[in-house]
Amino acid sequence: MSSEPVDHRRLIIAGSGIAGLTAAIYAARSNLDPLVLEGDEPGGQLTLTTDVENYPGFPDGVGGTELVNNMKEQAKQFGAEIEHGIVVDVDDEATPFEVELNTGDTYTTDAFIAASGASARTLGVPGEDDLMGFGVSTCATCDGAFFRGEDMLVVGGGDAAFEEADFLTRFADTVYLAHRREEFRAEDYWIDRLQEKVDDGDVEIMRNTELLEVHGSQEGGVDHVTLAQNESGYPSDNLDDAETEQFDFDVGAVFVAIGHTPNTQYLEDTAVELDGEGYVMTQGSRGGGEGADQTATGVEGLFAAGDVVDHHYQQAITAGGMGCKAAMDADDYLERELSAEGEAEAAAEADD
Repeated sequence: MSSEPVDHRRLIIAGSGIAGLTAAIYAARSNLDPLVLEGDEPGGQLTLTTDVENYPGFPDGVGGTELVNNMKEQAKQFGAEIEHGIVVDVDDEATPFEVELNTGDTYTTDAFIAASGASARTLGVPGEDDLMGFGVSTCATCDGAFFRGEDMLVVGGGDAAFEEADFLTRFADTVYLAHRREEFRAEDYWIDRLQEKVDDGDVEIMRNTELLEVHGSQEGGVDHVTLAQNESGYPSDNLDDAETEQFDFDVGAVFVAIGHTPNTQYLEDTAVELDGEGYVMTQGSRGGGEGADQTATGVEGLFAAGDVVDHHYQQAITAGGMGCKAAMDADDYLERELSAEGEAEAAAEADD
């Protein structure tokens, strides 16, 4: 990093989703004057959800964007500063850390919280983006209840897809699970569990089937989808094959469950340990012992919270709880550093 730092902060938080904003609220109340860098998805995945009904304290539900905006105002009220910025690199060998943005600007900071979330993978088919939040979703626990009584389509073949399909049987007339191959990647537990729902008539599995297009409108939601089926698998790669059948299929909601990608590329050149999928390993995810800062990484002063760590729950409330922990862990770290600096200065004065 060659540019002169724009500013120095005691704490920088990357990400403005629930984890980052909760961390900002707690850090600001601890007089850390945190700087929140919004990232390329301001507000995180929750802004893709029109209504949130499972966040405590809102018996009538709350809009995802409304909840995020309220949290932003709350963080600002206590002294947090929120700026648009995408972190592209963190130099963890520098003291203090140097944080580079995609604009080329750099900041220095004594502590850093990675709360940049994970982006749900999508299919890129026509209608998917336009209807995201209007019948198309990447989160069954967030949105399933809105489509009670509808036929629903889940796309995917791993644990996430099977778990979503299982959950949606609480609300759907019938859940259809479409997977592009014959074999599934899901664990046997989930395959066996969903088979019970198939036997009960609540789920129908559509092997060697892919979603080609989602039809509907933001006003009326999902009307139907276009699917392709080929017994050899991967039908979208074989649309010209005479064995490939394309057909319209009536469903009222589509859930894309093909995994998430954690937004941790900017940590790849640091000493922070990432797992095979790019999620940050923290003391908590390693089963850190009593007294350990649960959100601490292997780099002193660098913490992580929310979906960059959590590859299982990925809920707003769990992200918020982890953001709270990260702010408290960062505050403890900075207090220890301040105390150590004071002791070093006192020792130096005594030597003089």
